Amino acid sequence: MIKAILIDDEQSARNVLTNLLERTSFNINILAKCCNLEEGVEQIKALKPDVVFLDVQMPNYAGYEIAMFFDKIDFEIVFVTAYDQYAIKAFELNAIDYLVKPIDRSKLALTLQKLEDKLKSQAELVDYQSLLKTIKDKDYKKIVIPELGNRRVVNLDDIIAIEADGAYSTIHIKGTNTITTSKNLKYFDEVLPKDASFFRSHRAWIVNLEYLELLNKSTLSITLANGTVNAKVSRARIHDFEHLI
Repeated sequence: MIKAILIDDEQSARNVLTNLLERTSFNINILAKCCNLEEGVEQIKALKPDVVFLDVQMPNYAGYEIAMFFDKIDFEIVFVTAYDQYAIKAFELNAIDYLVKPIDRSKLALTLQKLEDKLKSQAELVDYQSLLKTIKDKDYKKIVIPELGNRRVVNLDDIIAIEADGAYSTIHIKGTNTITTSKNLKYFDEVLPKDASFFRSHRAWIVNLEYLELLNKSTLSITLANGTVNAKVSRARIHDFEHLI
């Protein structure tokens, strides 16, 4: 059984989510339904839920400010939000589950399946303090990468390149070995900040222009980080690539 607490300032939203959760095939026990973050924090400390479904935009405190009330967050959080581009980007970069209002049943089912799998595997919890800072500053400096059942926090500036490997991706990191993740290249193409130094140079490569050392137009190859990574650029994208550099 998954023990849950709902926090949303709108009663209608609490009712809708309650009905959706009760109609799923998952065994959900709703311990409490709270109308603000302060009440929710009290209930979390008293009832020890597995997961908190947390509205992002509420009076007094935004949902993501929950990190300020705990020394350590030892429960999962699923954020529920109306569209907020900065919050959603932060959730994606930090590999956090979120639901957009109005809640789609199929998306909720996927979230609950991931939650159930995560609780069974006892995967490491997200650093919500980093998430809070990311949303407040609108400054995306870290990404959480799923790796063998765990999550690894990586500075975006340390990523040299990301290479497609079938349904997986290989991430080349400065000063360390590579990381293999189940996320494909399309995932990283979508979640990496558009104003960062990353460029999709090839169907199999995303490169960090900060590490560029050499472009060979004859072989359509890119050398990065003092020759430690050799990537490719497609003929169709070489003009855009030259324009950027």
